[in-house]
Amino acid sequence: MDAHIVGWGHTPFGRLSESVEELVCQAANEAISHAGINPKEIDGIWVGHYNGGLVPDGFISSLALQINPELRFTPATRLENACASGSAAVYGARDAIRAGRAKVTLVIGVEKMTAKDTKGVAESLMTASYQAEEGGVTFPQVFGRYADAYFQAYGDKSDILAHIAAKNHTNSVKNPLAQMQKDVGFNFCNNVSEKNPIVSPPLRLTDCSLISDGAAALVMVSDDRSGDFDRAVCFKAGVQVNDFLPMSSRDILKFEGPCEAFRRAFSEAKIQVSDLDFAEVHDCFTIAELLIYEAMGLAEPGCGSNLILDGTVYSSGDLPINLSGGLKAKGHPVGATGVSMHALTAAQVSGEAGSLQKEGAELGCLFNMGGSGVANYCSILEQAKPGN
Repeated sequence: MDAHIVGWGHTPFGRLSESVEELVCQAANEAISHAGINPKEIDGIWVGHYNGGLVPDGFISSLALQINPELRFTPATRLENACASGSAAVYGARDAIRAGRAKVTLVIGVEKMTAKDTKGVAESLMTASYQAEEGGVTFPQVFGRYADAYFQAYGDKSDILAHIAAKNHTNSVKNPLAQMQKDVGFNFCNNVSEKNPIVSPPLRLTDCSLISDGAAALVMVSDDRSGDFDRAVCFKAGVQVNDFLPMSSRDILKFEGPCEAFRRAFSEAKIQVSDLDFAEVHDCFTIAELLIYEAMGLAEPGCGSNLILDGTVYSSGDLPINLSGGLKAKGHPVGATGVSMHALTAAQVSGEAGSLQKEGAELGCLFNMGGSGVANYCSILEQAKPGN
C-alpha cells in the first residue's frame, strides 16, 4: 500500500496579513475542496512548521482542527526538520498510509516569517545550525562559506549565480502565487548596487531567497482509494537522508547528503536523471542550486555552470529547474516549502499547473533541504496509472 496525492491547496507567498491559523485554514480548505473529500473522512493531520520563535504559536498542530468542525478529535501532529519541515510532514502522512494506520490524510506546511524584522528572522533560522561551532552564524554567512569555497576551487562564478537568480525571477512571472512576480534581469543580479548589496561575501541580495509568509496543503489517500478521485499522483520514490549537523564534519563542496538523497531516489524509482521532465529544487541561495545541479548528477563537480551556459535548466531546456520561480522568487516560508514543492510537482504531472505547465511533463523530481545539506528529501512523482 502507498499514498497517492489527490488534492492540493496553496496560498500566495509573500508579506501577508493573515495569521498562521488563517493561512492553515485557507490552504487546507482549498486542498479538501480540490480533492472533493468530506473532512470527516480524514484519519490524521500532519503539519510542517519550523517556527523557531518566528511566531508565539507553539502548538500549531492543534490549530489545524479549526479548519472544519468535522475534524474534532482527529489526530494531529507537528513535524519539524528545519527548512524541510514541510517534506517531513508529507513523509509522516505517507508513512501512516503505508503502515495501514490511515486511509485519508491531510498535510499542511505553514510559516509566518514577516512578523519579525530581518534580524529577528536571521536569529530564528540560526538555531538550525550546530550551535557548538556555528552559533551566531547566519544562513547567508553559512552559504557564503559554500560560495567562497566553490570559487576558490573552481573560479569566480558570480555571473553564473546571477544567471540562476535571473532565471528563477523570469520563471516567477508566470506564477500567480509567487512573492516576486518580476523579471529583474541578469545585469541587476550580477551587479552590486544600493538595491543589490553584498549580504555575505560573495553573495549578493539577489543570491538569497525571500522572507515569506504562506501555506500549502495536500490530501493524500491510500492507493486503493485513489480511483474515487478526479486525479491521483503517486510516489515513484520518496527518500530522506540526514547528514551530520556540524559543517566541520562534512566536505561542504561534495554536498554528500543531497548526493545520497538523489542517488537513492533514482535507484528506488529505477530511473536516471535524464528521464526527468522537470525538477523543483531547494535554491535557498543561488550557490545551493548550483551545487544541486552537481548533486543530481547533471554535471561533474565544478561543472554545474555548463548547465546554465548551454540552457539545460531554463524553461525551454532539457531539464527545467524551478519553473515556479523557486525559493528565490516564489518565496520560502520555511515550513511550507516542502509541501509547496509536492503540490506544484503534482500539479505539473497532472497537467493542472496552469500558466506554469510544461507541455508533456510526466515525471517530476523535487528536492527539499533542511539546514546546510543536513535534512534532505527527494521525491519523484508521476500521475498514477493502474497498478502504481
